[in-house]
Amino acid sequence: MKNFVQPGESVEFTAPVGGVTAGVGVQIGQLLVIATVTAAAGARFNGLVEGVITRAKAGSQAWAEGAQVYWDESAKVFTTVAAGNLPAGVAVAAVAGGAGDTTGTVLLGRGAAQEAT
Repeated sequence: MKNFVQPGESVEFTAPVGGVTAGVGVQIGQLLVIATVTAAAGARFNGLVEGVITRAKAGSQAWAEGAQVYWDESAKVFTTVAAGNLPAGVAVAAVAGGAGDTTGTVLLGRGAAQEAT
């Protein structure tokens, strides 16, 4: 196919002001990118836009399997709160809602495009 560029799970971007840290999410426009490397502002870096990751979530928030999750750019965590946050994917596993339950597993991108429209 003449117009194929690359698979879309990991894509190259330019690091925004403040740079990026490996394993931490960054919002680029209307897209959540999980940096695979640490890079200074203006440097090119690869980031995941699809796939399943384990990452920090808002504490004291229960997640149901398959629930829509959002990216809170200011806190750098996933959340089920839609207001002011970027649609990011769906929870792959349920998580209890205790204050110490601060890690969730997310399937990136799924449901996010439908939610954003």
